[in-house]
Amino acid sequence: MEGPKITKEKVKPVFDEKFIRVFDLQYDEGRHYFNATRRPLDELASIKSDEEFKKMVPDAVSCVVVIEDGDEPKLLLSYEYRYPVGRFLLGVPAGLVDPEDKDGGSPVITTAIREIHEETGIVVDESRDEVFVINPLLFSTPGMTDESNALVGVVLKGHDLSDLTQSGAEGQECFDGFVFVDKAKAKDLLKKGMDDRGHFYSVYTWSALMYFISDMWKKHR
Repeated sequence: MEGPKITKEKVKPVFDEKFIRVFDLQYDEGRHYFNATRRPLDELASIKSDEEFKKMVPDAVSCVVVIEDGDEPKLLLSYEYRYPVGRFLLGVPAGLVDPEDKDGGSPVITTAIREIHEETGIVVDESRDEVFVINPLLFSTPGMTDESNALVGVVLKGHDLSDLTQSGAEGQECFDGFVFVDKAKAKDLLKKGMDDRGHFYSVYTWSALMYFISDMWKKHR
């Protein structure tokens, strides 16, 4: 079954700022669907051909960072202030794909390595650490936006965790410490549906916790 075909000519801008835009997707005569997006008009998912859609680069990357240093493996999370929620939320290292990230062979891997360094101080060593794509593109809430994230897995080995720092935060970024999560703690966070501060967390945090406790990160070897 084919849905309504949305062409560029049927898309009308409603709001346009640097980091957010709203478009009116006029999918039929007198019928409107609104899309809040980071993308300019030419990059909207709704107007891409099937081939273009399959080759899309996501807007951002979220990282599942596992520390494997001989003891029990742990998932690395941190508290970051999320302005729409007005609180520090438990989350994963993550960030937008920059234009220059698209110049290399794997934009999402490049973005992941850069974001981990900025948000933790860790320099990922691809000759020692494991870096792999878990999922190339996931839509956040496609009922209101075409924003998307890739999921990238990183297994860190032999790093000095005493050097962890959040001083690399840029612009509006604001952090409040790290959390090392073992399997028992991950299951507890999943069961409670909120962090130790009593706050809900994002679906990408949930995904990282589930991926970690399932041991799927071990299957990339």
